[in-house]
Amino acid sequence: MGAQLKEVRNRIKSVQSTQQITKAMKMVSAAKLRRAQDAIIQMRPYAQKLQEMLSNIVSNSDGNVENKLAEERAIEKVLLIVITSDRGLCGAYNANIVKLAKSVVEEKYSSQFAKGNVTVWNIGKKGFESLTKSGYTTVDTYKDIYLNLTFPNVQAAAESATKAFAHKEFDAVELIYSEFKNAATQQFKAEQFLPIPKVAKKDGVKKADFIFEPEQSVLIAELMPKILNTQLFKAVLDGSASEHGARMTAMDKASENANELLKSLKLSYNRARQAAITTELTEIVSGAAALEG
Repeated sequence: MGAQLKEVRNRIKSVQSTQQITKAMKMVSAAKLRRAQDAIIQMRPYAQKLQEMLSNIVSNSDGNVENKLAEERAIEKVLLIVITSDRGLCGAYNANIVKLAKSVVEEKYSSQFAKGNVTVWNIGKKGFESLTKSGYTTVDTYKDIYLNLTFPNVQAAAESATKAFAHKEFDAVELIYSEFKNAATQQFKAEQFLPIPKVAKKDGVKKADFIFEPEQSVLIAELMPKILNTQLFKAVLDGSASEHGARMTAMDKASENANELLKSLKLSYNRARQAAITTELTEIVSGAAALEG
């Protein structure tokens, strides 16, 4: 009985230690989330308006403007830019992004994958490790961006992707990432990066009439790379906020589970203690009765 009590006491101490860690991690993630959330909330309207403007200009161009980054061609080679986190302990966050990436390949690019023409650029170590183990062609050039998350570092990745597309190394580029909604909710998205998507024309809607200054070809050539850089940076900021939100939620749930486990262990401990005391009293009474007899 003494050995059983000692085992339960050790388990209680172990759970209490784990709970201290999960609570500390929740507090750290909450602090990081506030900064990451502020960054994406400030960035998102600007990035969305730029993307909308670019799509409108591309959709309403006369077709006589050379536009390599909006060129739609037969898809032979595909690039996926998959944005995950560097660390775990954030619930199913990384698993869901990897699952979406695999689903996109299976549904849209299965023939290209069979030929070995699907390449994955990873931002975040977890996606790189998982997709490499799954047999995907992965590139680790940009996987450590989160160690020093700055616009120039993300810009380098965006410029490499646009350059590769322009040189026909890839015929399609997609972003796989998590769009931040709130601490408990993320929306996992596959978003076309290149060629630049056009806005669908609606029946009865007149073509927009833009006045370009400088001329259209110069403006598009200048705007496109900058807007694409911003688009990728927004996706990375979304991923950062989503990661911290997912980790905060996961650690909060882990702390609650530790509380429930502690209640159960303390109840077991008290029952074992009562049983031990009862046994000892019974032995004392039996011994006294034997002496009297």
